[in-house]
Amino acid sequence: MENYIQADDYELWMIIVNGPYIPMKTMEDGKIVAKKPKEFNSEDSKKMEKKNAKAKKLLYFGLGPDEYTWISECKSAKEMWNALRAAHEGTNQVKQSKIELLMRKYELFEMSGKEAIMDMYNRFTHITNELKSLGKSFTTKELVRKILRFLPQLWETKVVAIQEAKEMNEITLDELTGNLQTYELRRSAQVKEEEKRDRGLALKALESEDSDLDFEEIAMVTQKFKKFFNKAEGNIKKGITRKPQNSDHDQFFGCFRCGKPDHIL
Repeated sequence: MENYIQADDYELWMIIVNGPYIPMKTMEDGKIVAKKPKEFNSEDSKKMEKKNAKAKKLLYFGLGPDEYTWISECKSAKEMWNALRAAHEGTNQVKQSKIELLMRKYELFEMSGKEAIMDMYNRFTHITNELKSLGKSFTTKELVRKILRFLPQLWETKVVAIQEAKEMNEITLDELTGNLQTYELRRSAQVKEEEKRDRGLALKALESEDSDLDFEEIAMVTQKFKKFFNKAEGNIKKGITRKPQNSDHDQFFGCFRCGKPDHIL
């Protein structure tokens, strides 16, 4: 509201802060002093009434239905402004408590590892804007140094580059956030490229492992078959044949007594 009133009519803002408009006069020695009520002419009264009424109107237009009850008994724009400030900011004790709470948030502020730069900056400016509304403000230099301090460790290289590339007094918040966003985009693209390359290497390694496993299995089976056929071939050469045991077709042609094959009995 303060900026809105100042932009519309700065003289009206001075009336709100300092009190009702009072016609002035110039003394013989050149000093400008306020006129006494008995010295007011019709033009002074008309101008004073118009200025004060317009200042009050600006405040009325910026209020909600609940806020109107806070200033309904006020006679001047200054009284209205003081009532609104007390309602929103509280007493000096409440105001100081709010400042201390916000300062603690400011000092402990950190950026999470996966948080985007603009998300971090929006959270940070929300705190600093609240402090500013309570009368606690910071210079651009202080805010820039604060942001560079709470950036995560993985931003250390960029922080050092910024500090060495430019005088800290010359960096604006817009330049800083723009610089950090550019680095963030490049870093994100680099991470995606590395992940893509790592997935490709992992897939190749898995395919290679499967190929080696298949080759070993095939080699083992081949070796077993070779042993089996070699043994079978040797038995055939020796005249030894094996038949499954416990078979109903087992027959033995030879002597039942001595076992020789040249005769039965």
